[in-house]
Amino acid sequence: MNLVGRAAVIDAGAEVLTECEAGEFRTLFVEGPAGCGKSAVVDAVADLARAAGAVVLGAVGSPAERDAPLGVLRQMVCSDPAVAQPALTADPDHPARTEAMQDFCLQLRELAEDGVVLLYVDDAQYADDLSVQYLQHLARHARASRVLLLVAVSPYTGRYPELATELMRQPGSRRFRLGCLSPAETAEAAGRPSPGDHLHAVTGGNPLLLRALLAEPAGPDEGPLPQEPASERCGPFSQAVVTCVQRSGPAAPDVALAAAVLNEFSSPELVRQLLGIAPAAVDRDLAALRAAGLLTGARFRHSAARAAVLDAASGRLRAALHRRAALLLDRDGVAATAVAGQLLAAATHAGDVPWHATQAETDVLREAAEDLLSRDEARQAVRLLELALEVCPDEQQRAAVRIRLARLTWRFSPAAAERRLADLLNGPHPGIEHAQPLVQLLLAHGRVPDAARLLDGQDPAAVGASLVDTAFATGTAGGERLLQETRLTDATVEPITQALRALVHSDHPERAVPWGRNLLREAERRGAPGWSAVFASLLAEALLRMGDLRGACAHAQAALDHLPERTGCTLRFAPTAVLVRARTLMGESTEAARLVDQPGPRHLFSGMYGLGFLRARGLHLLACHQPQAALADFMEIGHLMEQWGVDRPALLPWRTDAAEALLRLGHTQRAEELALQQLALPDARRPWVRGVSLRMRALVSSSAKQRVTLLTQAVDELHRSGDRLEAARAMAELGQAMQSEGTAPAKGSALIRTAWNLAKECEAGTLCREILPDAPLSDAGTDQALREPDAARSAARLSTSEQRVATLAAQGLTNREISAKLYLTVSTVEQHLTRVYRKLQISCRGELPVNLAMGSGRPVDW
Repeated sequence: MNLVGRAAVIDAGAEVLTECEAGEFRTLFVEGPAGCGKSAVVDAVADLARAAGAVVLGAVGSPAERDAPLGVLRQMVCSDPAVAQPALTADPDHPARTEAMQDFCLQLRELAEDGVVLLYVDDAQYADDLSVQYLQHLARHARASRVLLLVAVSPYTGRYPELATELMRQPGSRRFRLGCLSPAETAEAAGRPSPGDHLHAVTGGNPLLLRALLAEPAGPDEGPLPQEPASERCGPFSQAVVTCVQRSGPAAPDVALAAAVLNEFSSPELVRQLLGIAPAAVDRDLAALRAAGLLTGARFRHSAARAAVLDAASGRLRAALHRRAALLLDRDGVAATAVAGQLLAAATHAGDVPWHATQAETDVLREAAEDLLSRDEARQAVRLLELALEVCPDEQQRAAVRIRLARLTWRFSPAAAERRLADLLNGPHPGIEHAQPLVQLLLAHGRVPDAARLLDGQDPAAVGASLVDTAFATGTAGGERLLQETRLTDATVEPITQALRALVHSDHPERAVPWGRNLLREAERRGAPGWSAVFASLLAEALLRMGDLRGACAHAQAALDHLPERTGCTLRFAPTAVLVRARTLMGESTEAARLVDQPGPRHLFSGMYGLGFLRARGLHLLACHQPQAALADFMEIGHLMEQWGVDRPALLPWRTDAAEALLRLGHTQRAEELALQQLALPDARRPWVRGVSLRMRALVSSSAKQRVTLLTQAVDELHRSGDRLEAARAMAELGQAMQSEGTAPAKGSALIRTAWNLAKECEAGTLCREILPDAPLSDAGTDQALREPDAARSAARLSTSEQRVATLAAQGLTNREISAKLYLTVSTVEQHLTRVYRKLQISCRGELPVNLAMGSGRPVDW
């Protein structure tokens, strides 16, 4: 790299050499900050002198030799072995020291009689005191000799005024100050035809830093020259930065480190307070670092230079400065996140040094974590809370931090969150102040026994009842209102989940689907796999309830994909239960069995997710003709739900499940008792619970007429509940009861066909085989067309309104029910049906085909 911007100094060196040849003593004084080319100028002038036949004697000052008497002078006179060396007296207290300096001056004057003698001292700020005295004596007493004294010095050291004052007062002295290069000079020095704004931004125009940057390996997208310093600590640029800092003054490394630690908050005052050193020293070294192009004001010009200074410091020193900086910034009212960032950096570099945080430090970390959460920067908040937990000495505060961490960690890893909960439950009691938040967290994840145990042995039934009552008290309208008005955050995720779950278990599960999809998209957008797993699982439950088995499987699998840990997480039971039930209904028994045969530790069944899995396993065992094993699962569910106070059939109808197993085992009376018990519970007012209860009550009834009556009511209730598969099951059983009774065999056949088609539409192969064991699924459409060819073809002539009415009538709904569902008058429904009978050439609703939508070629828009 050429000496851009230094031509004037070198030309001046040539001029004073000419003046010296005429017999005049001259002094050339070159000053400048570290790395700005003083040594290059000295070398260039020395080369000119040698080319002109001058004797060149030089020395370079060094901090290590600053205390060696006559170290610089000895180095100078020994630099040319061909030159006779003047005698030197090393003892500064020698009584004849003045005579020694005179002798030295005399010998140089005699040497200069044969030609010019160039004496140069580079980095003269590090010259020893005795050498400086010799040079000052020479400058005063060698005015008529051909001697050129070239001194290069930094103006930001304690020796600078002493050297400058004495040498510059001599006649014929010339002084030059070097500085950093301009952007244009930087580009020229780098050999670039274009402006060097970027290179100048990185290096500040410091030639040493520029050379170091150009020595860095260029990145794959940077072309022939690098744009940024490499990240390696020992790279050329980092080394050059450290060199500049070390050569900028005795306290410059400390000042630079303080500025690097304070970063964007660095100021002269804060640097002084952080280091506790004299203001004059700080101001001088800051000026030196600015002159070297490293700082702008009191802040680093470029992050790479700051990183180099930080990397050069020891970890313990950095940790101490970061902690001290945190206190200063907190005192000045700086944002808690910035203060916490200093504490986090301190912890990173503290190594094995014990750290017990002060109350102020702990408060700052927790406050900053909450501030980060308000800006949805949850991972950084977790890091701060983990640090607070690590360094906080107070056990009660640690409990509060653990609870907060468990709630936040659920966002990313439910398994890790459950491990944190386990630590809390297995450790010291968190105290009254923190017990309630922990109980709420446990209840939010269905861990009723753990919550009760934490409340000093309170009855689990009372705790569980409170949990379930609160969940169902939300209601459909209240749940939708909460979902509409509440933004998803760490503080609101639990009530939002509760509201969505209430919709899933309501009589309108279809209302949960759009909310579930929106919440799932939001959780995935914000990188929260734990939330995503919860919402995907609830969405899968809603779709399963609606009979969308394929969609339920897809979202349940997605929930499991968001939970990479195969064990230790009770939440996995929820989507696994959906998969088991859906695969069982679809006839994929092998896959369902694989999922069932993956048991977790027993303690994982101590929550509501585990009970859901037990029910799914029981239903699978029923489908596999193992009613005894299924009954054991259902009775275990009942035992635990009663013990925990969460015995709500709207959640898990274990009584009707157990009744069906008992019925298959031939225990009709016990099955009837369980069905009647469920009908007597308050939840039996809900259409879904009432529907499944009435269906089971009908199955155990010995009266064919009573079965028809009860199943008719069950079909009505299940239609209202939105559960298509339970409705299909009850419709098929109603059709069979009608056929058995003999009063309406045609309508019974129609209901069975409707139920079969509804199950097929849901892809519930197992249910299809239960309804019509001999009907091949692959040929179902052909089979149906053969049974009703004329009606199916005639359906194409129906209007959309007629098709809606006819489809509902074929499913067994009364005219009044159809009018309520389609918002029509009963008279209009009757008129539509009359036209339908005429077009389809049938005489009653029992002859209505069930494939109207397929025959019309258009979907029914409800």
